[in-house]
Amino acid sequence: VQLQAFGGGLVQAGGSLRLSCKASVGTFSNYVMGWLRQAPGKEREFVAVISRSGRLTHYADSVKGRFTISRDNAENTVYLQMNSLKPEDTAVYYCAGAGAASTWLLQSAAGFGSWGQGTQVTVSS
Repeated sequence: VQLQAFGGGLVQAGGSLRLSCKASVGTFSNYVMGWLRQAPGKEREFVAVISRSGRLTHYADSVKGRFTISRDNAENTVYLQMNSLKPEDTAVYYCAGAGAASTWLLQSAAGFGSWGQGTQVTVSS
């Protein structure tokens, strides 16, 4: 699957952004989808994951209660709604897909085989 992420930008602390990731080539509904992020000088870290059907989701503790992952399999798109943004959320955000995963509960970059190009999110204080 090929992935392209949209929706990043500059926002003040406390604000909201919605990221989108459009998939092409392949059967989107066969893929576990996730969002990960990478801040300057840091390793890529898990943010959220959603099961193939969209019924199951899991979040990093740092974003739980503020971020919501969702998907529309008819539109081949996964979303990340980010509310109450903090300066420490500043990072490049990547959408990622896993087509052959035996479990939906992927919590690291190593579990994903397909990656989008990343979109920058900057939260000012």
